[in-house]
Amino acid sequence: MKLAHIFEKLVGHELGIRVTAYDGSSAGPADADYGLHLKNPRGTTYLVTAPGDLGLARAYVSGDLDLVGSHPGDPYATLQALAGDLKFTKPGPLELAQMARDIGVEHFKPIAPPPQESLPKWRRFAEGLRHSKERDAEAISYHYDVSNRFYELVLGESMTYTCAVYPTEDATLEQAQENKYRLIFDKLRLQPGDRLLDIGCGWGGMVRYAAHRGVHTLGVTLSQEQAQWAQAAIVAEGLSEFAEVRHSDYRDVPESGFDAVSSIGLTEHIGVANYPKYFTFMRDKVRPGGMILNHCITRPDNRHKSKAGPFIERYVFPDGELTGAGTIISKMQDVPNLEVIHEENFRIHYAMTLRDWNANLVKNWDEAVAEVGEGTARQWGLYMAGCRIGFERDIVQLHHALATRLDEDGAQTLPLRPWWDA
Repeated sequence: MKLAHIFEKLVGHELGIRVTAYDGSSAGPADADYGLHLKNPRGTTYLVTAPGDLGLARAYVSGDLDLVGSHPGDPYATLQALAGDLKFTKPGPLELAQMARDIGVEHFKPIAPPPQESLPKWRRFAEGLRHSKERDAEAISYHYDVSNRFYELVLGESMTYTCAVYPTEDATLEQAQENKYRLIFDKLRLQPGDRLLDIGCGWGGMVRYAAHRGVHTLGVTLSQEQAQWAQAAIVAEGLSEFAEVRHSDYRDVPESGFDAVSSIGLTEHIGVANYPKYFTFMRDKVRPGGMILNHCITRPDNRHKSKAGPFIERYVFPDGELTGAGTIISKMQDVPNLEVIHEENFRIHYAMTLRDWNANLVKNWDEAVAEVGEGTARQWGLYMAGCRIGFERDIVQLHHALATRLDEDGAQTLPLRPWWDA
């Protein structure tokens, strides 16, 4: 049995894509616009030892498998075509034996994954309990301490690695990110002279936005590279009087009495079991009457497991957990004197954000590869394009939950209707 036909057997016989392999075999329509090309024996080993997303990712990131029909900085179109075909089924014992005879039993012996892959959960457990400060720091460093220059090439001028909010269909990425910060600033009812705590602040986009408007802002991040970049930007923009970014776990912030707390893209790293402490921390950091905004990726329902799939777990967010917006809101509401007053979904906006990040990677591909290597650049192109499909197909969503800390007697004095422009 030839390699392309073995692949066809694994994913089904009604392929709409074209599969070719280094042994000269092929499967699927000859005139298909998109497909896969298996380039060498190592790719075969990755595919048969980890059938599914993880094996495909290993072969692709290592350069042993090509996605035909798209640029590696934006393989969205090819992934769209593949999505309807790649339904992996586990072969039976007789089929496995035949495959072993045809391609060689040596391909069924696991080999080392690409260097971009993080350790499996059982190995990471030996290095610290899940969501301990030490293990959280390691997970954040894996994802965010890639290269500040690489992130500049992908994220653009805003250096904002969270969902933008597009005011119009034709808005630029920079306009949409500025609009996102404007929306959060307004929802939090911030005024000159107020104090804001931004936890998981990234490269300090929200910190600097608020500081430019006279708000004293403290940002914290577990990424040392982010903190260094953000502090340099604060100095360059003349904001040292109003802004600070610390390389710190948010749980180690001693100050309190803030007028508002924002968490933009941190909840995904917290762990569902830690939500009560997480939201209690935010409540305790704001004064009575203060505002809290939680911005995070969610599941479209509250029934499915919170753990990430193997590709996301090994190549994107080690220890990442997602749950439904309803679960998040209920956990916030369970914190005494914390009242959720507004919630909204920005799912389509995140698909548009990812589209624009992929476009930046394509535009800056050569420099990105020179900065981090082709394997890491491929990893990011694949991850962002795949996530875009996830948001478009309602596999994942992005929600804002806005809350306020009540007085001890339950009183609040907010306006009767939303006070911000959508």
